[in-house]
Amino acid sequence: MQGLKREFTHYVSRFTNAAVQTKSLKFKLLIAYDGAAYQGWQVQKIGTGVQEKVEHALAKLFPSKPRLHGSSRTDTGVHALGMVAHFEVPACNMDGRKLALALNHWLPEDVRVLSATRAPETFHARFDAKGKQYRYFVWNHTAMNPLIRGTAWHVPRTLDLKAMREAAALFVGKHDFKSFAANRNYEMETTVRTLTRCEFKKNGPLLTFFIEGDGFLYKMCRGIVGTIVQIGQGKFPASEIKGMLAQKDRRVAGMTAPAKGLVLWKVFYPKQARRGAAGRPDKLAKMTNDE
Repeated sequence: MQGLKREFTHYVSRFTNAAVQTKSLKFKLLIAYDGAAYQGWQVQKIGTGVQEKVEHALAKLFPSKPRLHGSSRTDTGVHALGMVAHFEVPACNMDGRKLALALNHWLPEDVRVLSATRAPETFHARFDAKGKQYRYFVWNHTAMNPLIRGTAWHVPRTLDLKAMREAAALFVGKHDFKSFAANRNYEMETTVRTLTRCEFKKNGPLLTFFIEGDGFLYKMCRGIVGTIVQIGQGKFPASEIKGMLAQKDRRVAGMTAPAKGLVLWKVFYPKQARRGAAGRPDKLAKMTNDE
């Protein structure tokens, strides 16, 4: 009896030590998707989020069914070319190239993993992000280009580009962007954000807006683009932007541009992310709301 007890204790000890020695691996994914068929990035109670599709593919490969953590929360109908996400799994021999191929096998054609790489143990796709770049596409011609009808806003009227450029420049800097964001069903800690770039470039009828910042409020990019385009149409003077920002009231600013023209283009990370005590990030507030 004693021998059986010792054997059982030895077995439990070996199992426990093996569990302790088993390390987990963290992978970083770069994901692109056409958001037309999805209710945004996040898993949804009603409808389908892109995250759900990727987690379903992960479950086909890993019995642990890992949870995916994304860098942003894109809204219904918004696209991405540079969504970053991470997940953890028990140690395995899977390399990044094979992982990306395997995930794409299980994913629908409108969602693609562009790359998969091993990530440091402390990496967090959302909390380590230091900024993002969104791009918005406007087709400014009487006839819509049918090849990009799902990824650009058709604005047929002639626009005052000079006034639009003047207005775009006024968004750069640290401001309270409450007037340009849609309301959430909860109180925000702060609606102050810093934009480092807000401009557009013209290539024939195609206008490409570039908006970069440390964080974005819900539908903020679309509120900015919609207002700039309406300034181009003569509905507001560019000088009103300062007043709109100061009033902190969504009703005083311009329209919200359609979701289909917006793309999460890139997420920026420091070379070595600064993290606070116990591995927690130093600043979280600005990374919690997105387009």
